[in-house]
This record gives sequence, structure tokens and C-alpha cells, in this order.
Amino acid sequence: MASFPPFKHRKPFASRKKEVTAIRIRFPYKLPVVLERYSKEKILPALNKVKFLVPGEFTMGQFVAIIRSRMGLRSTQAFYFLLDGNHSLVNMSSTMADIYTTYKDEDGFLYMTYASQEMFG
Repeated sequence: MASFPPFKHRKPFASRKKEVTAIRIRFPYKLPVVLERYSKEKILPALNKVKFLVPGEFTMGQFVAIIRSRMGLRSTQAFYFLLDGNHSLVNMSSTMADIYTTYKDEDGFLYMTYASQEMFG
């Protein structure tokens, strides 16, 4: 499978910011999330899309369950969501609104990475 540059590198800042503004106007109760596979990930499948609109009241656990289902993972397969430049794990009971408020990028997207192992450092 071909490797694509990260979403932030495919679109200029102004374009991303404009996209988030339009999304937030059209869907005020949903949060724009970009979820990408860790660049060195070899085990987990790539998702067919990277942008998601997630209700703010969802917990991180609910979002994980949706992504797990989209990837078709077995219950024994572990994976992690990383934030803040791939250095932060998030409490599964945190709401997406709380995570968004804390970790959103200056362009307005919440960038997350998934990996089969913790990738600290």
C-alpha cells in the first residue's frame, strides 16, 4: 500500500482552517478529527478515510469502538490512539469535547495517530 504524507502536509494551513470553519458552522455539535496510521505501523490496516466528524459527547472509548469496528479488529488485537505529536495517551472515559479542547491544532482539527504499540519518544 502506498504511503501518503500526513494530512497536515497535503493541504496548506489556510485551506485546513477554512475547512474546519465550514464544518463547525454546518455541524456545530460535531468535532473535526483527523485519524491517521502511525507512519511505521506494519500490523494495523489503514483506514479508507482519515477525517471524521465526532459528536462532542462521545467518550474516547466510544470512538475507539467505532474505529476498531471499521478496521475489523479482533478483541484480542490492541491498538493505541496518540495525540500531541504522538506523545500522549488519553483516558478512555474522557469526552471527545474535552480532548478536542485540550489537544486541537491551531487549524481547528484534532490530529490523532493510531498504532499497534505505544510509540513514545
